[in-house]
Amino acid sequence: MVTTARQAPAVVAAAWSRARSRLATFGARVAQLIDQSVGWPRLPRAIGLAVLIGLRHQLRTSNLYAAEPAPIPPTGPVDAGNYLSARTRDGSYNDLSDPRMGAVGCRFGRNVPPEHSYPESPHQLLDPNPRLISRALLTRDSFQPATTLNLLAAAWIQFEVHDWFAHGSVPTQPWVVPLLDDDPWPQRPMRVERTPPDPYPSPVGPPTFTTQESHWWDASQIYGTTPAFASALRAPEQGKLRIDDSGLPPPEVEATADLTGTAGNFWVGLALLHSLFMREHNAICDHLARAYPHLTGQQLYDKARLVNSALMAKIHTVDWTPAIIAHPTTVTAMRVNWFGLLGEKLGPVFRRSLGRINGSPLLHGIPGSPTTHHGVPYSLTEEFVAVYRMHPLIPDEFTFRSLADDHVTAQHELPELSVLNVRDRLAESPMADLLYSFGRAHPGALSLHNFPRHLQHMHRVDGTLMDLATIDLIRCRERGVPRYNQFRKLFRLKPVKTFEELTGETALAAELREIYDDVNLVDLMIGLYAEPKPPGFGFSDTAFRVFILMATRRLESDRFFTTDFRDETYTVAGMKWVRDNDMRSVLLRHFPELAPALAGVANPFAPWNTVSAHPDTAPTRKAPT
Repeated sequence: MVTTARQAPAVVAAAWSRARSRLATFGARVAQLIDQSVGWPRLPRAIGLAVLIGLRHQLRTSNLYAAEPAPIPPTGPVDAGNYLSARTRDGSYNDLSDPRMGAVGCRFGRNVPPEHSYPESPHQLLDPNPRLISRALLTRDSFQPATTLNLLAAAWIQFEVHDWFAHGSVPTQPWVVPLLDDDPWPQRPMRVERTPPDPYPSPVGPPTFTTQESHWWDASQIYGTTPAFASALRAPEQGKLRIDDSGLPPPEVEATADLTGTAGNFWVGLALLHSLFMREHNAICDHLARAYPHLTGQQLYDKARLVNSALMAKIHTVDWTPAIIAHPTTVTAMRVNWFGLLGEKLGPVFRRSLGRINGSPLLHGIPGSPTTHHGVPYSLTEEFVAVYRMHPLIPDEFTFRSLADDHVTAQHELPELSVLNVRDRLAESPMADLLYSFGRAHPGALSLHNFPRHLQHMHRVDGTLMDLATIDLIRCRERGVPRYNQFRKLFRLKPVKTFEELTGETALAAELREIYDDVNLVDLMIGLYAEPKPPGFGFSDTAFRVFILMATRRLESDRFFTTDFRDETYTVAGMKWVRDNDMRSVLLRHFPELAPALAGVANPFAPWNTVSAHPDTAPTRKAPT
């Protein structure tokens, strides 16, 4: 076949694309071999980073499986405003060619093949007994702190999770969990509500499940997904949100939230972050109104939400994640995700001079690069949900301190910080003091024997008693998430052969052996908590494999972080706001009195300074007590 001059560029481009694909595939195989033989954490930073990039390519090609789109119509008309340049309430129309992609009601995807994602049989689901595992392997005997983090890091991930996914539960035909004679649980047997089935189940393949939140990184936990809450939260002027004297939405707005669902998990830690980023939304509105006085209230709201959401995504990427996985290679990797290899300072200079080279996210960072789904429609996955089960981060006891002189002002247990007690706690302590107290305290380590006791005996708002540890175990089994060893195989990690190999020691191995007998039966969550962690890591390397894939996917698939991350959509002032701010600047904008506590602290999610009572004395550092 003869190639014409007009066809030649396309032919060359296609050949170059195939060559790049083959090179990337070869590089991914080499990366996998190096990782399996040496382990990426042991490599020099530059080589380790290259290995992680290769592993990510391998995961993109082998660990993305989309459920067929749920055959449901949009939940209602598109929000007021221009959905081409604004996020919608339910997450629809992010992908203009597939308006329901990632929206409320969409199905969860998978990171494992369909044949490995069938729910366990009723017999397998109770073997070993999840309540026995909760009591024997998870119960917190004494608090194990994560000393490199502060308590805001624990609140932050729950704050983000509430934006990403929610399955809900149904009381009909609950799982019935047998109890041993010595189990003090007051209800016999224990009953656990099931995950709601897909309202439009497919006749073939494993069961699918749908989400009650949009899967986009759109700050829905603040702005709401129901018309009643979203409308009630809107202030009448300049696109702002309604905030009362306590720093929260007024009680009449809170009354529109369903406390039997995700909103029932609200507590003081979440209240601090909700208040902080509601204030940030209103500050962005003020800034945009001054810069662009012609913008309507709806336009200000839409632009401020875009900016606020992007800022949260940036904070998660370059502040929170490097704090919880503080290995030098992963700290660099997360900054490359946002800023690219050219970096935070050189990247903008390079783009102004020469533009983006082929839109390369590796050189310039994902924000502003071309949107890509890597051949699979975007959704969050059941495996992503499973590895974000991080309840051990939450302490059972809390100490509140004065920002003025660090003296203890109050001590509370977790139930006293729950949704029905939040306003009492905010009335008791100024919000700046609460933020300081959280900044000074440690969360729990993600380890066995460190699950919050109060979450193992938790009273919901409706009076229902629940053991969240038992529920966490059942959810993975019920939704077809593979157990630990099978999970490792499917993510191309070597399965462990013994309990000692899993735990790295003998005492814990003996405890696991007594419960499971067979190492292949170990639940994913138990294996993730038991596995030795890479240096600087707050969670396991096995869990990290899902993050390698999904952390970039949440950015790459969202047009508001990619093709529409630009001045024309966000405004010049809005783009500058995202570029110039981070968690530290947000905290200090709204609570400038926190400056001494943050002085010299490298990461706002690391432990803060102890503030002296004397303003002319430099802040001192000591471990929180």
